[in-house]
Amino acid sequence: MPVWEIIGWVGSILVVVSLMIPSVRKFRILNLTGSLIATVYNAYFGIWPYMVMNGAIVLINVYWLWRLYRRDSEGERVYEVVGTSGEAPVVQRFVERNHQDILRAYPQFSAESLGGASVFLVLYQEEIVGVLALQATVEGRCRIVLDFVTERFRDLTPGKHVYSDRELFAGIAATEVEIAPDTTSDVGYFKRLGFTDEGSVLVKTVA
Repeated sequence: MPVWEIIGWVGSILVVVSLMIPSVRKFRILNLTGSLIATVYNAYFGIWPYMVMNGAIVLINVYWLWRLYRRDSEGERVYEVVGTSGEAPVVQRFVERNHQDILRAYPQFSAESLGGASVFLVLYQEEIVGVLALQATVEGRCRIVLDFVTERFRDLTPGKHVYSDRELFAGIAATEVEIAPDTTSDVGYFKRLGFTDEGSVLVKTVA
């Protein structure tokens, strides 16, 4: 297969795949990449109407990605954290609905592990976007049982908000939070939030 034909197929596949992605940011990035490849492909072969169309799509994606990054840098998203309990129907429903995604992030998780934990709902414009569950260990420190947000909000902004909420942690008398690396499949997420490696656990000071 000629190289240019492969390039054309790659661009088309990326555009199609982007339409299956629920995350707005990931959709824009994949769609931008596919459209950019298609623009170059059509320009090379002189297919001007399709080049102009894909070039316009590239510019549209660039604009909206810029808006997304500006929104995040300016803190336009405002989250609210509400205390609840692991037995609350709204929590149980959220966990049930996102069960498979939760298990991919926390393979050892079970709904029963929320019993006795301090549980918080993370809301954005009255939409429940995540659940945080913390279990006290030693004095002043708690262990993360669950820190999960839905696909559309996995851009670190909910985590940054939660772990900078001193009032939340003061309410449960915690100055540090920890998580064992072997309980999560996304250790990098916690490191990006400022958790440091203390051997068997990752720890972050929250007070």
